[in-house]
Amino acid sequence: MTPLMQLAAEQKSQEVTDWAARIGWVAGLVLLIGLVYWLMREGWKWRGTLQNDLPELPQAPADPGPARLRMTGRYHGSTTAGQWLDRIVAQGLGTRSRVDLTLTEQGDLIVLRPGAQDFAVPAQALRGARLDKGIAGKVLAEGGLLVITWEHGDRLIDSGFRSDRAAEHAAWLDALNPSRGDSAVAVQHHQEGPS
Repeated sequence: MTPLMQLAAEQKSQEVTDWAARIGWVAGLVLLIGLVYWLMREGWKWRGTLQNDLPELPQAPADPGPARLRMTGRYHGSTTAGQWLDRIVAQGLGTRSRVDLTLTEQGDLIVLRPGAQDFAVPAQALRGARLDKGIAGKVLAEGGLLVITWEHGDRLIDSGFRSDRAAEHAAWLDALNPSRGDSAVAVQHHQEGPS
């Protein structure tokens, strides 16, 4: 047998693709992805139902008055204070978005979120601020997140913000924490406590 004939004898036809099995696997994968998405959505709705005792958020006033500080950046979510993974989704607090943050001369915090619900935090509800690295499952560089603690109803809430210019965070810490600097507004509201 010549080498050419031997080579021809060894060649086999390519195996035929089993399209029915392949389509079955793809359909099964699509169903699995759909099920996981549905379970995540139901979990989000269930969390919102558990938090339905959270009162309506104060609305941002049409004319908040002069601004003490302004910041643009991202709103990364809110959690129960001190529990960075216990996301609050009720009242729209779970929606991540762009944010325009304003601290007024009166000490009120105005949170304007394009595409999401705006809200305000009255000065007497503010409890302080810190730099952190994560909130609501979002992890950033160490100290890359401004976390503002405030009281709403009977809950203490941490809300996470990231400025487009991280150097602005220090001014916010000074304004919202009486121990960091000469922040007369923050000292006054910290001593008054919730009303």
